[in-house]
Amino acid sequence: MAHMRGLFALVLATGLLASSACGRFQKQADAKFGDQNFKSAIALIELHKVRFGSYPDHLSDLRFTGDWDQIWMSAVKYTKLSDGYELDLVRGWVGTPDLSYPPEFWRGLGIRRTNVRRAGGA
Repeated sequence: MAHMRGLFALVLATGLLASSACGRFQKQADAKFGDQNFKSAIALIELHKVRFGSYPDHLSDLRFTGDWDQIWMSAVKYTKLSDGYELDLVRGWVGTPDLSYPPEFWRGLGIRRTNVRRAGGA
């Protein structure tokens, strides 16, 4: 019986450790994918503005996208505004990461509203 309790404790401890590592991996993966999704969206939205003189009405209006662009297009929520656009990050890998960027990242972009934090109070 003592052997079974020891075995149970070992299995429980292993499960908790694996769960903790998996949670850490997911958080890191969400941050990496979220960062890439957000920046890819900005790049093609801003390129559209340079090419055509205005921001797209919808993400589906973006031209010359590749198959991989569908990943970030489903991971952000875009809304054109009268003076720019709103871009919210809705998914990283499987969850929504908590990202922030410094003031110089935001300089020159048309993003007026977002759920991504602006570090440094900018």
